[in-house]
This record gives sequence, structure tokens and C-alpha cells, in this order.
Amino acid sequence: MIRQVLVLALVAAYATTCSMGFVVPSLPVTAVTTSRRNMVVMKVEGARMPIKRGSMVALVTPMKPDGAVDEGQLRTLLQWHVACQTDGVVVLGTTGEASTLSFEERARVLDITAEEIKGKIPIVVGTGTIDPRTVVKLTQQAVNHGADASLVVTPYYVKPTQKGLVSHFGYVAEAVDLPCLLYNVPGRTGSDIKPETAAEVAAKNPSVIGIKEATGDVSRVAAIRKVAGNKFLLYSGDDETGAEFVLKGGDGVISVTSNVVPDVMHQLMMAALAKDAALTEQLNKPLELLHQRLFLQSNPIPAKWALYRMGKIGAGIRPPMTVMEEEFHKPLEEALKAAGAI
Repeated sequence: MIRQVLVLALVAAYATTCSMGFVVPSLPVTAVTTSRRNMVVMKVEGARMPIKRGSMVALVTPMKPDGAVDEGQLRTLLQWHVACQTDGVVVLGTTGEASTLSFEERARVLDITAEEIKGKIPIVVGTGTIDPRTVVKLTQQAVNHGADASLVVTPYYVKPTQKGLVSHFGYVAEAVDLPCLLYNVPGRTGSDIKPETAAEVAAKNPSVIGIKEATGDVSRVAAIRKVAGNKFLLYSGDDETGAEFVLKGGDGVISVTSNVVPDVMHQLMMAALAKDAALTEQLNKPLELLHQRLFLQSNPIPAKWALYRMGKIGAGIRPPMTVMEEEFHKPLEEALKAAGAI
């Protein structure tokens, strides 16, 4: 009972500190989670897993018709990825509709993820937003609920300078003890992390271990390798060019396609990492339509509809996203059939 009171006091102190805008000190790897029913604080033990090379899924968040998170289907998806040898699971990213989930809903998704796959597959949590103080709060939450690493996107809409990006990522890295992957997706954010900037952030902050490069520009592999070195992890965020990205020296892909064909995506990345160009081409060819057509409308609209069509999840999605429009059903079904998903 005394331990529970002490832990609750620490959690309350942390919340107060965040609300005042102070930098939060790092907490131990041991996670703290809270039961929704009785508010009893429990410890969830588990060492952090190193982030793997290969196929990491940018996981959708299954939802019921009313928009509530479908916890049962989330568990089923996570179990499926374990069986399919997915190399990492990224929850609460763009594909996971994190921007419309509350802090409490995020905690519940993290708890379920840890319960199902902690120690089996590395857990990477999307924690990026505009205000670095909020990024610290979300990243500390990820630590508390068993994350192995965070994925932090550039501040979107506000278009910070390269110096501003160095400051932003450094602020978060100093405040929270958790390995971090930078996330560069200028098509969505309006901000591009230059290779030299990524290298500078990593040099100043040892916890920054890699980057998700979603520019679709495979020449970035050589450019980043030149300034950041071979230990800095490079993941493509573009399925259409992901195989080529890895053949040219990347470490893997953080994939939307892996939601639909996780087993094949794992095999594809293993072939590309082995520099087996012929096998990579053989495995990737049936997926080419799928890579493209999972973006017929804004992500994750097509990915969620594809999983619905496969019988994996319901059709639920949160506003401002909507269920995929009927005119796109047949083209996506064609891609699913070509990939062997239906």
C-alpha cells in the first residue's frame, strides 16, 4: 500500500511538472501503468529490446463504428504480427491516427501493445508534435508504458529552421531517456531534415539512433551515411521505394504495406538486407500495385479498408478521416489480389 501511495505521488508530481512546462527528468526503464477500473498503479517489468533491421509495421488502430478503439482487434493484429515475424511495431503514428487519440486512449493502446508483444517485437511509439514540451510528455508516457524507442516527427506546419530542428530534438533527447528515431516526412510537415542536420542531432544526442526517411529519395541513403556513419539506422518511410532504399544500404522500412502482408514484407526486407537483388525483385513485384494503391486516399484510409476487406478489423475510422470511397474499392481489391492478400 505504501509503495502504491509513493508511486501515485510521483505520477502526480510528474503531471504537475509537465503542466508547468519544466523539463522532466528521465525515469527508469521499469514502466508504470494505471488500471482504468480501479486506478491501482502496477509495475510492468521488461528490459528494452534493441531496434531491429527489417520490416517495421506502421500499425493502424482498429476502431469500432462509434470510433472507440477496438481493443480485441488490436490484440489480434499484434498477435498476427508476432506470427508473421514482423521486425518491429510502430504504434500511435500517423497510420495509427494518434492525432485524434486522447492521452488516456494512448495509454490504453500502449498497455495492450506491451501485454501482447513486449519482449517479442520491439515497440516504437510515435510521440512527435509541434510543442517540444508536449513531445516530452508523450515520450515519457511511452517510457512509462514499456516502449523500446520513440519515433519523433519534425514539428509540422510551423516550418522550423535546421537550427530549430537541432534544438527541438535535443530538448526531447535530454529530457527523456529513450532511444529515438527521427521522422522526416516533408510532404506532410513542410519541414525537411537535411542529412547534415540528422548527423548533428545524433552526434549531440547519443539516444538518437536513426531516422525514418519518407521523402522517397533513395539518394538520401548515401548522403546520410556519409555524414552520420554506418551505425545510424536508416529506415525508408516509403513502401514504393523501400526495397531499393535497403539495397542501397538502408536498414529497413517502416511500412504501411506491412499492415496487409506482414509476412511477405519481412521476407522482402531480409532479401534486400542480404543484397539478393533477384529475390528482392521477385518478392516485391506482386506488391507494387499495393504499395501504390494503399495511398489512393489519405493514409490510413486505404490501409484500414484493406484490413476490413480481409476480415481483420472493422470499418471504424475517426473524423476527419472517413471510410474509403466506393470508387476506390475495386482498384484496391485488384492490388490485394495481386499481393495474395485476398
